[in-house]
Amino acid sequence: MAKAKKHGSVKRFGARYGRRVKHRLAEIESVLKGKHKCPYCRAPKAKRISVGIWECKKCGAKFTGKAYSVKKDSIKEEGNE
Repeated sequence: MAKAKKHGSVKRFGARYGRRVKHRLAEIESVLKGKHKCPYCRAPKAKRISVGIWECKKCGAKFTGKAYSVKKDSIKEEGNE
């Protein structure tokens, strides 16, 4: 019998919503909660304040970025699996 993959934070949904939806959400949340580099001081201390607004905890800079990450290429597209 094959082992089931653990999805980390989306285990809270249990058997609801389906595998594909939970897998996509797990990818987005892993990118969102990961470490992000500040574009000004290059320290991995940037944290999301709100959708598209980021703040560096080291230098105090506030800047805009993508909704779930600072960079554009963080989330893989579904068709390239």
